[in-house]
Amino acid sequence: MATIHNQADKTEIAPVVLMPGDPLRARLIAEQYLEDARRFNRVRNMLGYTGMYRGTRISVMGGGMGGPSTGIYAHELYRKYDVDTIIRIGSCGAFSEAVAMRDVLLVESSWSESSFARTYDGYEADTVYPSASLNEEIRQAAEALHKTLKPARVHSTDCFYRMDKEANFKIRDRYGCVAEEMESFALFHVAAAAGKQAAALLTVSDHSLTHEKISPEERQKSFGDMMETALLAAVRRAEKLKYEKDGER
Repeated sequence: MATIHNQADKTEIAPVVLMPGDPLRARLIAEQYLEDARRFNRVRNMLGYTGMYRGTRISVMGGGMGGPSTGIYAHELYRKYDVDTIIRIGSCGAFSEAVAMRDVLLVESSWSESSFARTYDGYEADTVYPSASLNEEIRQAAEALHKTLKPARVHSTDCFYRMDKEANFKIRDRYGCVAEEMESFALFHVAAAAGKQAAALLTVSDHSLTHEKISPEERQKSFGDMMETALLAAVRRAEKLKYEKDGER
């Protein structure tokens, strides 16, 4: 059962999906971490793969840049392919002293000026939330791997280039956001509307206060702590789903 954005058959995608924005990062994860990985999608070069990690079937697929792009793929995965869980793994830009370069943030809430949720189904609030139980599973995975996560409220923006250079600092001071990205608001809302699970892990790749930033190549190839934490959490979530499904039989 293909869609106009995804050529996969329904059976080719696992119930738990990791979603970087960059499809090349999806390919990298498949090549470096998954065994017997097979590509299920290359429509518009939005690469998707399914393989085995620690004996568990996991999928990874790019979601693109921005809420509208992520919203397309998340909607189809949840509603057309019966995916239960999507964990976003991406980068963010920090603008608070509370976080530093290369910190891995576990998003606890996503604030946005975006009209995405209102357009999608009439949701009027400016804040959305991930799955609390999934976030706890991610925290437990990080602890098992001796990785450090920082809980964070982020600004999920529709506009990467903004003429008001002080906007992020105003948002930080008024709404408590510590970093900016572009996808979590749409992902969390689409998940909630479908009654499914979503979370986001973000690595700080640039910082407005220190003016540090990593290279595009490092952005694509690094972020090991984030990816390993997400993979272990994905395995545990998939095992939990299997146990619950077997219990219903």
